[in-house]
Amino acid sequence: MTTGGLQGGQYKPLNNDQLHQIHETALRVLEEIGMQVNNSRALEIFASQGAKVDWSGRLVKLPSSMVEDALVSAPSSVVLCGREEKHDLILEDGRVYMGTGGTALNVLDLSGRRRRSSLEDVRQIARLVDALKNIHFYLLPVYPNELPKEIVDVNRFYAGLANTTKHVMGGVYTLEGMLKVIEMAERIAGGAEALRERPIISFITLVISPLKLDDLYGEMLIEIARRGIPVAIPSEPQCGSTAPVTLAGHLVLFAAETLCGVTLAQLVNPGTPVLCGHVGTIADMRTMSYVSGAVEMGLMDAAGAQLAQFWQLPYYATAGMSDAKVPDVQAGYESAITLLPVALAGANYIHDAAGLLDFALTASYEKYVIDDEIIGMVLRALRGIEVSEDSLAFDVIAHVGPGGHFLAEKHTIQHMRHEFFYPQLSDRSNYDDWAARGAKDGRERAREMAEKILAEHQPLPIASEVERELRESVPGLM
Repeated sequence: MTTGGLQGGQYKPLNNDQLHQIHETALRVLEEIGMQVNNSRALEIFASQGAKVDWSGRLVKLPSSMVEDALVSAPSSVVLCGREEKHDLILEDGRVYMGTGGTALNVLDLSGRRRRSSLEDVRQIARLVDALKNIHFYLLPVYPNELPKEIVDVNRFYAGLANTTKHVMGGVYTLEGMLKVIEMAERIAGGAEALRERPIISFITLVISPLKLDDLYGEMLIEIARRGIPVAIPSEPQCGSTAPVTLAGHLVLFAAETLCGVTLAQLVNPGTPVLCGHVGTIADMRTMSYVSGAVEMGLMDAAGAQLAQFWQLPYYATAGMSDAKVPDVQAGYESAITLLPVALAGANYIHDAAGLLDFALTASYEKYVIDDEIIGMVLRALRGIEVSEDSLAFDVIAHVGPGGHFLAEKHTIQHMRHEFFYPQLSDRSNYDDWAARGAKDGRERAREMAEKILAEHQPLPIASEVERELRESVPGLM
């Protein structure tokens, strides 16, 4: 069984007044400043429902009532399914799941070589993730550089679906490719209605900061919403460059942008399952470079979780990345320091939580294993401290009394297996034993674990008749 769905919400960087201030300011942005909408169909949809549209400038101003109606229309609970039911994700309230993200253009492979990513990496990372119990979903993490753009979408999604039974999400690069992915997923799921009942795939459509809805992303969002497929609608503001330098101003921009996307989806098809989303961060003001391991990213995504709970929407968040170039100490502390507060805040779908280095440009096989362990520790923190008559342990304290020990007590045996997190990667042996086993550091041990999984683990395959039918009917499927 997977370990996701634990309840967050313990950490709240914003108070209620601050939440209301950010929300109301975001509504003012949409109503008084507006969004540049570069898709003609989206302009027509907004205009037909009462938004103010400047056709020449492609500027749309949304009445606050339209946004509030969309928040009522959007489901407060979205289920993203795996091919196996045990991997289903129930995104609601403060339930937390953590998984992969991307799309990186490079991999750091198990030989230690940094190279361009390929379709085989999509397959191999899926197999690795399928075996790592604390990684709850597979967001397609790398781009197959060797493929022509026309067949990238269908091949990426198929490589994911065929090599893990966890939920598969991804961005898409062409409208035609997206429609092929939906058709393929319908066949694997057992039909169009079966896919809507149990969505084994979902999509991402980005809103561009500041305040811009792209033509292609807008078209994709409309088509996804028309078909009732779950869709994440994140924005990616960057403090100091494409967003105000202040964290509060950044959150206002994020709120306005993602709510614009949510509103469009609901106008197209009321009840469309949507995830509001944030993938923003800061610019390092010394160099103006993108930063993926900043503690401020964790703060903002935790605040985003509070906003999503205020809106009663599932939340697509970002945490766990690192700007380190290899899985070193920097990679460890940056990943942990961003992931823990976002999970404790109750973000529902935390992507990028495993595998990414080098400003999200590189996916590391070793880091997937390391991050699976970090996620396990975060999950233990989420579980918190159970306080009950049994766990308070008065009777066993009285039985042992002063100067005794608890090792042989029945109470210890009953609780020892689930009270603690038992790491699989970390080394807790003494120095001499560690040295006798080769004095291997965490990265070496992670490499060995990854090699063992890839040599031995076989995911549940897609039914052979379905696979044969897909290969005969989907052009370019590899």
